[in-house]
Amino acid sequence: MSGWIPLRKRLLVRLLIASGLVAVCSVAATAWLAVETTTRALREEQGQVLADDMDVLARLSGYAATHPDWSGVGPTVRELSKKTGRRIALTTADRTPLADSAPRGTALPLTAAATVDPLRTDTYTERGAQISGTDPRVVGPYRLTEGERRELDALAHERQGCFARYGIDLSLSRAPSGRPVLTEADGSADPAYVPDACADGRFNTPLATEQKALTALEKRARSCLTRAGLEPGMPLYLGVDVTPSAPRVPSFAPVLAKVGPRVARAAQACLDNARRAQLDPYAAPAAQLFLGGDKDTPAVRFDMSPGNKAKVVGAAGLVLAVTVAVTAVIATRLVRPLRALTEAAQQPPERHVRVPVTTRDETGILAAAFNELTERRERLEAQRKAMVSDIAHELRTPLTNIRGWLEVTRDGVVDPDPALLAALHDEALVLQRVIDDLRDLADADADALRLHPEPVRCDELLDQVAAAHRVAADAAGVRLRTTVDGTPWLHADAVRMRQALGNLVSNALRHTPADGTVTLAARSADGDVLLQVTDTGTGIEADDLPYVFDRFWRAEKSRSRRTGGSGLGLPIVRHLVAAHGGSVEAASEPGNGSVFTLRLPGGPPR
Repeated sequence: MSGWIPLRKRLLVRLLIASGLVAVCSVAATAWLAVETTTRALREEQGQVLADDMDVLARLSGYAATHPDWSGVGPTVRELSKKTGRRIALTTADRTPLADSAPRGTALPLTAAATVDPLRTDTYTERGAQISGTDPRVVGPYRLTEGERRELDALAHERQGCFARYGIDLSLSRAPSGRPVLTEADGSADPAYVPDACADGRFNTPLATEQKALTALEKRARSCLTRAGLEPGMPLYLGVDVTPSAPRVPSFAPVLAKVGPRVARAAQACLDNARRAQLDPYAAPAAQLFLGGDKDTPAVRFDMSPGNKAKVVGAAGLVLAVTVAVTAVIATRLVRPLRALTEAAQQPPERHVRVPVTTRDETGILAAAFNELTERRERLEAQRKAMVSDIAHELRTPLTNIRGWLEVTRDGVVDPDPALLAALHDEALVLQRVIDDLRDLADADADALRLHPEPVRCDELLDQVAAAHRVAADAAGVRLRTTVDGTPWLHADAVRMRQALGNLVSNALRHTPADGTVTLAARSADGDVLLQVTDTGTGIEADDLPYVFDRFWRAEKSRSRRTGGSGLGLPIVRHLVAAHGGSVEAASEPGNGSVFTLRLPGGPPR
């Protein structure tokens, strides 16, 4: 198979296409949402809509503060409408029209934008900020006469000059009531530091007009103040607050600070209500303000400017470019280990190539699994070669012996006497044993071992195995004995179990010197049955113990094949036990013998 992959099928290209489509869709959706839903938010952030609304409300509140009614507000409404490009309408609380920049008969919007009430406002300052209370332009009875203005102007210039001599520059402005106001450069009224020579107290003392209005205010609020907890004769003000935000309000704070907070709040509410009642005849009544559109048309509709459109398009293009670049980098990093895996997998079978594991994600896991598979294949290849060599060696030895005896017999060197025939028969048995072992291993590898399980008494099983090897044990001078704890039962194939135990006993007899002992034992443990073959032979080195169940493995490489066996007995034992659902373990200490333990599921007795 060719290593070239069509461009359209490469993983990198597909990742780029997919990410590009996702990026295009997301950017297009973002741009559309920006055009349709964020235009107003963008313009409000720039202060355009808020500034227009505040200017309209401030102008109309100023008109209401300086006129007792709305009869002449029409020109002001039309001027504001022309300036803002929006419809402006004023109505009473029951929607009776007072003034409207739209043609007569045009329906009003569903809801009013604001209420214009100079006596209850929180939207007016000269710069559009918010304060609470009444519009300071409602002067009413606090408006000074011309003579009082001249008197205060003289005092203001005198005070300004006094501060200047001490290095404090004050600017002069005028409140709606006509009272002059001295402010510092930062806009605060009167500096925190007042020289003693300038603190004559005359500038903030109420004049006759103000005194009259303040007396009327106190009289109007006295009953409420008494109910609030103030003493009937307590003076309420210590002068006139002439700050720019409230240039004619009496200074009640020092007096109210002497009473409790609850009484102070109640007294302040009394004074506020009394002041609104005092100023009510001088201000226009409250009106509803409607801005733009009608009941079926939004009050404000914005169209994105070309500059904003260019910004949106530019941002979308930048996001798209960044997305494609980042996706390309990520995709390249993802594809690099896959390419290494592909190149390693395409190498010839005899080259066991490994790939570096550079990541810890799924690709890294795949690379590690590939390396493990390569190592396993390398081990299997080495085992296959060793197995072929071992099988050839196992078969060559008896075949060589048989061939040699037959050739010398054919040549008349020896006669075919019974001893020769017995030797040839023994060599044939060796061949048969190797072939049978190989067949059993092949059946085990193919899961084709035929088992005929039945209830088996362990004591009878051990006695049968011991009887079959009694002659060999006596010939080797080894004691062979059995021991059973209780009466454990197995549900197993008796023939196969005798074969497994027989392989272990044969192996133990070969490795146990004369006067040694081989013991077969059986006992129950946690619902399982443990069958053990223990010998007092030479034992197995700790480094060799993990390999005892490998095929054709021998601890002593120099030992003859006839005395050392074929190296297939223990692997057959492992497969037979595994076919019964059990496991086999080996424990050994050099010089003290070995113990092979078969753990098998227990079965009910007959």
